[in-house]
Amino acid sequence: MAITAKMVKELRDTTGAGMMDAKKALTETNGDMEAAVDWLRTKGLAKAAKKAGRTAAEGLVGVKVEGGVGVAVEVNSETDFVGKNAEFQEMVTGITAAAMGVADTEALLAADMDGATVADVVTAKIATIGENMSVRRMAKIEGDVVGSYIHTAAADGLGRIGVLVALKGGDEAIAKQIAMHVAATNPASLGEDDLDQSVVDREKSVLTEQARESGKPEAVIMKMIVGRMKKFFSEVTLVNQAFVMNPDITVGQAAKDAGAEVLGFVRLEVGEGIAKKEEDFAAEVASMAG
Repeated sequence: MAITAKMVKELRDTTGAGMMDAKKALTETNGDMEAAVDWLRTKGLAKAAKKAGRTAAEGLVGVKVEGGVGVAVEVNSETDFVGKNAEFQEMVTGITAAAMGVADTEALLAADMDGATVADVVTAKIATIGENMSVRRMAKIEGDVVGSYIHTAAADGLGRIGVLVALKGGDEAIAKQIAMHVAATNPASLGEDDLDQSVVDREKSVLTEQARESGKPEAVIMKMIVGRMKKFFSEVTLVNQAFVMNPDITVGQAAKDAGAEVLGFVRLEVGEGIAKKEEDFAAEVASMAG
């Protein structure tokens, strides 16, 4: 029986097994999904599969820069304790290095890492460390100069927030300063043109209604909105924000003064956007006693 990519994906989603293991299991069982699950269990991958449904919202962000290319990767675990585990840190460092040679997360999972795919390495670590883990996302950036910054560093190139900044011109010193600024302020976009139009429209709508509450003439209201939108852009767009190192100038001006132009930035924060389950310890104890 021909083993399709859809079948492999279904088995991976069901068991949490690595891509190559899932394919081999289906091949060995002639495409029988239930038999393939049992085959994976006999190979010791059931332990990893049982953990696949648990929320992994902790972990580390790894960053690496080589010349004018930088990459950031988020690898999640269930607890922040694992982020301090040397074995986990070594894995994240290796995955980040592998990311230098690929374009997206899907390609990263299939990339080679010490003779196995990244996906299979993660699956094996789930079994040995005992927590669910996942390579959640990666981002790549290029420029004449790429600077990086790790906030709350756990080890070299690893931490809870990883930032990359790409410049045209300039040097690593100003790139790192801007990266530190990005870590602190978390801008929504590089400039006004890069900001999601739905965000702009929503803000403008709110500001318009607020201005109309004043009862002023429409012409005055329009001028008020222009001023308020300018203030909004100065708060959420990187090049228009007041530079944390010198609030008297914008980030864009700071870059210009250093002979540079900001081309782009990446900011990954561990667990960002993941809904975390709130544990009620008292209720858990009560249920166990009951």
